[in-house]
Amino acid sequence: PPPRESPPMTDAQQARQLADNVKTIALAGASDKHHRAAHGVMGFLQSRGYRVIPVNPRLAGKQLLGETVYAQLADIPMAVDMVDIFRNSDDAAQTSDETIAIGAKVLWMQLGVINEPAAERARKAGLTVVMDRCPAIDWR
Repeated sequence: PPPRESPPMTDAQQARQLADNVKTIALAGASDKHHRAAHGVMGFLQSRGYRVIPVNPRLAGKQLLGETVYAQLADIPMAVDMVDIFRNSDDAAQTSDETIAIGAKVLWMQLGVINEPAAERARKAGLTVVMDRCPAIDWR
């Protein structure tokens, strides 16, 4: 018989695969406010063993959860596997382009962050794109 085609990967399968392959995450829109989701998600990801590099021009040079904050993705002095965007949907376009420029493999847009043109540019550049989801939910 002819080989069967693999069924498309489910969201859960894709999330598991990403969780297993990602080691370093840049969190664009990091927050020093404990009540903000960006702060909690950064802590969650760190607790799961990921290196999370915070990015926020307002906090650049400060320490956040034990990591130095960078003003922009291009300032990060190490390779980044994934960029997690905690910015509004309009701002995601620039962050997506910066993600492509630094050579990250995954662009993740948080819950409520939806920008199809930015996602399409990232896909065309070979990135895996996840949109309107949260790794702290998907990777539990």
